[in-house]
Amino acid sequence: MNSPAQYLPYPALDLILERVIDIPPELVWRAWTDPAMITQWFTPVPWKTIACEIDLRPGGTFKTEMQSPEGQSFANVGCYLEIIENKKLVWTSAVGPGFRPLVSAPSLAMTAIILLELHGKGTKYTAIALHKDEQDRKAHEAMGFHEGWGKALDQLVAAVKRI
Repeated sequence: MNSPAQYLPYPALDLILERVIDIPPELVWRAWTDPAMITQWFTPVPWKTIACEIDLRPGGTFKTEMQSPEGQSFANVGCYLEIIENKKLVWTSAVGPGFRPLVSAPSLAMTAIILLELHGKGTKYTAIALHKDEQDRKAHEAMGFHEGWGKALDQLVAAVKRI
């Protein structure tokens, strides 16, 4: 039996957000895997996530459409690579659904890993963005990775507490 892929830190290429939140892993999982939930929190305000499509299986679609405060829409498509319910979710924007190479890869292609670990009654939440080179990592960091992903996590917690 194959074991799950292990994440090996590579600080020159990776950005990491780690925090303990006061909701259980099962609810964090739901927020990450239910398209109706994704549209409530995924993009830091004042941006919005206006559409989401999820086919939750390795090779399945993870597609979002974000809208800027000025009303411009930006579609993002990728595929899931690894899924361990309530523990680990890995997807990439470097390839599309079915593991097919994208005709035109996004300018900032990445692989994202979400790790969930029970911590008391809450969750140790780790989000990791893997980049192909230092230039992409630095660009993503300059775009506000820590602030944006942190704000989105705050929105996730608030959305889950409303259900």
